[in-house]
Amino acid sequence: MSTLTKEQVKAIVQGNNFQSVSDVSAYLKDIFRDVIQELLEAELEVNLGYSKEEPNKKNTDNSRNGYTPKTLKSEFGEVEIQVPRDRKGEFQPKIVPKYQRNVTGIEDKVISLYASGMSTRDISKQVEELYGIDFSAEMVSRITDRIVPEIKEWQQRPLESIYSFVFLDAIHYKVRDDGRIVNRAAYVVLGVTVDGSKDVLGIWIGDNESSKFWLGVLNDLKNRGVKDVLIFCVDGLTGLRDAINAAYPKAEVQRCIIHQLRNSFKYVSYKDAKEFSSDFKEVYQAINEDVALEKLYELKEKWGKEYPFAIRSWENNWDVLSPFYKFSEEVRKIIYTTYTEKIIMPIFYEIPANKRITEKISA
Repeated sequence: MSTLTKEQVKAIVQGNNFQSVSDVSAYLKDIFRDVIQELLEAELEVNLGYSKEEPNKKNTDNSRNGYTPKTLKSEFGEVEIQVPRDRKGEFQPKIVPKYQRNVTGIEDKVISLYASGMSTRDISKQVEELYGIDFSAEMVSRITDRIVPEIKEWQQRPLESIYSFVFLDAIHYKVRDDGRIVNRAAYVVLGVTVDGSKDVLGIWIGDNESSKFWLGVLNDLKNRGVKDVLIFCVDGLTGLRDAINAAYPKAEVQRCIIHQLRNSFKYVSYKDAKEFSSDFKEVYQAINEDVALEKLYELKEKWGKEYPFAIRSWENNWDVLSPFYKFSEEVRKIIYTTYTEKIIMPIFYEIPANKRITEKISA
């Protein structure tokens, strides 16, 4: 889309006696109206096959039939336009469809604000302040209610039968609930297909984690067509491992190495953190499980007395940490870390806002 040159802008300023910002807005409102009007005229011209100025090129028994006045709500306030008509009543404008009077894009803005956690009443005030349009809280609710069927369709859509990797993690956020700010968790499931494509398979809102909760999530995936998963990459979410073993007993379960390291380092004092971290690299960068265990025992000899809990957490979770060593370096890079920071979050925020508003129908 082309923009005005500096010289064109100067000509506009010189040709209009702008005294205030409101004068500029009024000018832009007139321009907006004229552009919409011209687009409508061009649409009808294409529909009829001849221009108003060249009736001799008419090759249809249809013709122009005057105008119908219409008031639009826009970012510039109310704008009066004249919608051209044809004699047969076949013309259906696309730039401003029949019955549409609001061209502000307000509905998309309302949904986006709602997704960010604003209340319907706050959104109503925001819209009125920004655009001068009277938008009641009830109207905001009607707009957001309209996307519920679309959300349900997204949540229930069929999935691939096989995924190479499935990442499961929780994203914690704050929401307003009965006038209070409370913590909630959105449990996000990301799948990587056999050809390497990434897709958010679903988002579930839950107050607590349990085997029953996760089994419900995994059975939901099965009912939507997921027959097999090669590797589940998870954090230490309560009840998750048992649920995976029940739903997908042949799948590998790999605990996130980064989360495990962070859990270990929280027991280590700042003065030893750098050396401890350097020593631990030899464990998770080992070429195979045998070497990794050997390095872990060496680490235990050196740090075990001072930081027993840091070492014990690796020993206690070795069965879900060790699958990591079966795979090549390329695969290790994929399952090395969960996803919340490096994989899920970037994809999560690429999802349109209306797909992210799941709490309303999931809670």
